[in-house]
Amino acid sequence: MSLIKSISGIRGTIGGKPGEGLTPLDIVKFSYAYCDQLRVRRPKKAGERYKVVVGKDARLSGTMVEQLVCGSLMSCGVDVVDCGFASTPTTEMAVLFAEADGGIILTASHNPRQWNALKLLNERGEFLTAAEGNAIIECANKEDFNFAEVDDLGKIEYHDYTEEHLDAVMALPAVDADAIRKAHFKVALDAVNSVGGLIMPSLLERLGVECVKVNCEPTGDFAHNPEPLPQNLVELSKTVVEHGCDLGISVDPDVDRLAFIMENGEPFVEEYTLVSVADYLLERAEKEGVKNIATVSNLSSTRALRDVTEKHGGKYYASAVGEVNVTTKMHEVGAIIGGEGNGGVIYPSIHAGRDAMVGVALFLSNLAHKGMKVSQLKKTYPQYAIAKNRIDLSDSSMIDRILSEMKVVFKDETINDIDGVKVIFEAKKQWVHLRKSNTEPIIRIYSEAETEAEANALAQRVIEIAHNIIGK
Repeated sequence: MSLIKSISGIRGTIGGKPGEGLTPLDIVKFSYAYCDQLRVRRPKKAGERYKVVVGKDARLSGTMVEQLVCGSLMSCGVDVVDCGFASTPTTEMAVLFAEADGGIILTASHNPRQWNALKLLNERGEFLTAAEGNAIIECANKEDFNFAEVDDLGKIEYHDYTEEHLDAVMALPAVDADAIRKAHFKVALDAVNSVGGLIMPSLLERLGVECVKVNCEPTGDFAHNPEPLPQNLVELSKTVVEHGCDLGISVDPDVDRLAFIMENGEPFVEEYTLVSVADYLLERAEKEGVKNIATVSNLSSTRALRDVTEKHGGKYYASAVGEVNVTTKMHEVGAIIGGEGNGGVIYPSIHAGRDAMVGVALFLSNLAHKGMKVSQLKKTYPQYAIAKNRIDLSDSSMIDRILSEMKVVFKDETINDIDGVKVIFEAKKQWVHLRKSNTEPIIRIYSEAETEAEANALAQRVIEIAHNIIGK
């Protein structure tokens, strides 16, 4: 597998020759480039030190990557705060807690055990912009390195910020810990043998929630495909039913994505994680008389968030796909809540990053206030289904033409082209979103309708149109 370079960092499989995956050489080069561009982004006076936070999930290669990254930063004269095992949101918040100049998260998120990655943060604990990420890629490719002299090497300190993170979650006014404790919830937790098995039980204990642990030992040897999708959560679903749990909670290896299993063992559906949390926060804001409330999700996320937002008198905004694009839009419109349909909840009252701990605390607050089962709660939301399809092409030269002509074909519908082409059929409450892949000659097609059959039918209609365009 080739090394994948993007604005958020680098990602690849561990092992092999340079160019075939994420090698020690790549790790050193990109760590150096991060430091080099740190000085460009945040110039300091002579003698002032730079500080960078490093945190890792529990995957098998974590210690190796951690030592290379920390050593490389120190060789650039940068001081390091090593958080050890830390969720992605914990590392993001640690940048703020430590008053650091940036951070590097060592995680390949939902990718399998052989993968790892360096995800790069700015001084706000948020992902870098496209321009900043590209500058780091260019610097790493030049390989014109200049390391610090021995007297100027960086120093390292170790600090676990898990408790500080949880303190911040518990301090949120919207988290009603008393209501949650009185509800006496019992949940099953699948942490896929990573850092979620450390931080999430601690949160649930603070909230007075009984926790049945599944795959919570942080061995890094994932018990199943780590992406929190229904087909990967069979054991969790079974545990929820067998132990009479009110809820099943699944997180990915770095604990920024969140999915729920209902008390009957069926998926709550990942898309509705954000919808349910947003509904709770919007209802609170509406009761408090807050004006100009707004929400944000990316173009490929469910319409249900828009429906719920408008029900509470708010304004919904869509961003391009990618967390940095969502957070940028949230800052722009002053959103109360945002995120992505993959179970990523971003609550700016604590920090502008996906955070499963925040998502769980707010979801349980909502459930405690509603006083109903999770399956009953799900029925209170607009019901939609998303289908995921793709168009495989022999080469990528046709992609831009297909996307351009789609706008002509559907010129009478609402079109958003900030990220590929999204066609919105307002009367039918349906949409289809076409995006080109950055790594393969394919067009990804997401479509949504009130039933899965309708969503797939819409996708097939678009695929047929694309094939006709290719045949011209």
